[in-house]
Amino acid sequence: MAKQPESASIGRRSVMKALIAAGVGGIAGTGTYSFLYARRHLEITRTTIPASGLPQELTGLRIGLMTDIHRSLTVPREDVDAAVAAMMAEQPDLIVLGGDYVTWRDTQYIDDVADALAPLTAPHGIYAILGNHDDERAVPAALAARGFEVLMDDRTRIEVAGTPLELIGLRFWTRRATDVIRLLSDAARPAILLAHDPRRVIEATALDLPVVLSGHTHGGQIILPGLGAIAARKFPIASGVLRRENTTLFVSRGVGTVYVPFRLNCPPEIAVLTLKRLSDI
Repeated sequence: MAKQPESASIGRRSVMKALIAAGVGGIAGTGTYSFLYARRHLEITRTTIPASGLPQELTGLRIGLMTDIHRSLTVPREDVDAAVAAMMAEQPDLIVLGGDYVTWRDTQYIDDVADALAPLTAPHGIYAILGNHDDERAVPAALAARGFEVLMDDRTRIEVAGTPLELIGLRFWTRRATDVIRLLSDAARPAILLAHDPRRVIEATALDLPVVLSGHTHGGQIILPGLGAIAARKFPIASGVLRRENTTLFVSRGVGTVYVPFRLNCPPEIAVLTLKRLSDI
C-alpha cells in the first residue's frame, strides 16, 4: 500500500502551525475560543444536491454524511456521541461515513469510535469508506463488525422505491486516474461516488457521474479573515457544494480536528443532503 509522502505531511503540518503562530496562537482570546468552543460547536448542514439524470423515484432521497471524526486524545468520545445523536435525530434515508475515524492510524481508538458509531441506523443502510488516517484492516473490520458496509474500491447497489442507485466507494490511496476511471466507468447510472478526497471530482466529471461526496479538507479548519482556508487551497472547494459540468460535489467540514486542536470560522458539521433533479431546482 502506498504511503502519503512525508514531505506532504510535513508541509501541511507546517502550514497549520504557521497559521496558529501568526494568526491564532498570538491572540489569547481567539485561541481560547477556538479550542474550548468553536471546535466542538457542531452544526447540522441541510442542503439540496442537484443531480443530473436523477430518476423521479430518487428525488427527495436524504443522505446523511459524517466524516473526519479523528477520534483521538483531543477529539473526545462525547464529540462523536453528539454527532451520532444529531444524525439520528435527522432520520436520513441512508448514511455515509466518509473516512478518517482516528488520527494517524492510532489503534487504541478504533474500537471506541466504532462503538460510538454503532447506534447509527438508516432504512437503506450505512456505507463507509476509508481516509488517509485509516488502516485497511483494523478499521474496516471494526466497522463491519458493527453492521456497516465498507466500500474499498468497490460498488454496491440499493433500491429506493424499486429504482436502483449505485454507490461507489473509493480508497483514498487509489489516486491514478486510470485506476479511478476503471472503477467508475463500469458503474451503472445513476451512481454516487463516495471519495474521501474531493479531488476525485476530476474523474467523476469526466465520466458524467452526477454526485460526489467527500471530506478530508476539514473545511480548512482555520479560516483567517482576508486569507480564507489556506490549508485547503489545493482542493477544488474547501467545503460546501461545487457544480462542475454534470457533476455536483459536496465537501463536508467534518466532525473532528487534526494537527492542531483548533477550529476558527469553520465549525464542525454533519450534513444531510437531499437529492433533487436539476429540472426541479
